[in-house]
Amino acid sequence: MKEFPTSALPALLVGLPMLLATMSLFFRVKGRALLGVLGSFLVGSLAFFAFIEVAKYGTIIHILGGWEPPLGILLRIDPLAAVFIGLTAIIGIFISLYSWWYFRARIASIGRFPLFWPLWFFLWAGLNGLFLSNDLFNLYVTIEVITICAVALAVLSGEAKALKAGLRYLLAAIIGSMAYLFGVALIYGSTGTLDLNLLGEVLKPGNTKTFALIVITLGLLIKKAAFPFHFWLPPAHSAALAPVSALLSALVVKGAFYMMLRLWTEVFEVSLTFAAGQLIGITGAAAVLWGSWQALLQTNFKLLVAHSSVAQMGYLLMMFPLLIMAPGQDADSAEWLAPAWTAGIFQVMAHAFAKASLFLSAGIVVMALGHDRIESLRDLVAWMPMTAMAIGIAGVSLIGLPPSGGFLAKWMLLKGVFLSGQWWWAPAILAGSLLTAGYVFMLLRLAFAPARVKDPFRPVPKILQVCALLLALGSFLIVIPAENLIQFLEGSKSFGSGIESIMKGGGYGNE
Repeated sequence: MKEFPTSALPALLVGLPMLLATMSLFFRVKGRALLGVLGSFLVGSLAFFAFIEVAKYGTIIHILGGWEPPLGILLRIDPLAAVFIGLTAIIGIFISLYSWWYFRARIASIGRFPLFWPLWFFLWAGLNGLFLSNDLFNLYVTIEVITICAVALAVLSGEAKALKAGLRYLLAAIIGSMAYLFGVALIYGSTGTLDLNLLGEVLKPGNTKTFALIVITLGLLIKKAAFPFHFWLPPAHSAALAPVSALLSALVVKGAFYMMLRLWTEVFEVSLTFAAGQLIGITGAAAVLWGSWQALLQTNFKLLVAHSSVAQMGYLLMMFPLLIMAPGQDADSAEWLAPAWTAGIFQVMAHAFAKASLFLSAGIVVMALGHDRIESLRDLVAWMPMTAMAIGIAGVSLIGLPPSGGFLAKWMLLKGVFLSGQWWWAPAILAGSLLTAGYVFMLLRLAFAPARVKDPFRPVPKILQVCALLLALGSFLIVIPAENLIQFLEGSKSFGSGIESIMKGGGYGNE
């Protein structure tokens, strides 16, 4: 077993937001908001420090209570986890700032949502815990914490449509959880361990493992809202309050993807087949086309952005066919693995920044006009130029135009597709970009078009527009450190010596 440096950082990344969530329950509404903003900077600073430590030392672990796996719980922060934790911190800080002013601006709403801050910090703790967990059951616990907090946040407004959408979200999440837990039980019954690295060493091919892989993947696809299990996402995301919609789309759905990526590349490699990868790719391509088409048909801004999330998350599933070797192929000579890996990570980041910006922009429009009908975006450039700019910049990244992060993600995905010889994914990628351009340019056309009738307009705090604009710019700025970030990820000790080893079951305990 390879030795890695130990640190309290992984435990602090989970414990600090939990402490802040608990403390906020004892404050009045304004005190909670102030604690929320200050706390978000504290957690963000801790995430930044953890990123620096991982860059310096590689994978860092923390063994809770001194009990080593398989009896104890081990938290692991490696480059992949550090990137996801850092992304969550950056998005979380901006959403916290936005939320403070958003609830202050809604004078009648100041005291209506006292549980926003506790739920948000418990959700943050769950996300960090998920990224750090190193066994199947703790992954289940953390994703359940995320689900409970996300559903509670989704129904926070108390409106009928939010309650209905939240119930649908909860039922879908329960089904996904039961499928995942059933698969975990099968794995534990046949191997006697739940630790990811030990499973990577002892798991052998067989019907039980294959069936466990199927039900676990099915559960995660439901939680990720992958096609055709996406029915719960558009209503839940569109009916929620603007900061909540941003959290759900930018961060929450990434948890299930992270779990699936970890399990497919570290645990279930022995049970994976080329056909399995192709099947996941088909669901991704279908999501890209269906979600983009549905977004084109919407008449409400938030519903358009929600359906767009289904499409953009589909691109993440299209990296899996490239990670699974066809018979006769060798990972050492598979030059498309690095581009595919890069495409997935940058799609996660670009989507998080762009979707957070779009949902926050939608919240600004609702605050100003009282509704989010797309037709009301006419002449947006004249009365809210920063919001119009945020929508345009975020939309360009979703399309995949240079020099955005979305462009880098889609370019690397296409590169991986052609290097691997799997050219049949290219039409779906390109068609998805064209459909995305259709609804983005529809929004921009209206933003520059003169208004037929002036709707009553309520002034919106500039800080809200600044937060949305900075997040949109983030989807471009992530390209600047791209080379360094790729090298950082390639140095992941949890994946052996480089990206090419991800399909060799390289765990942190493997030399």
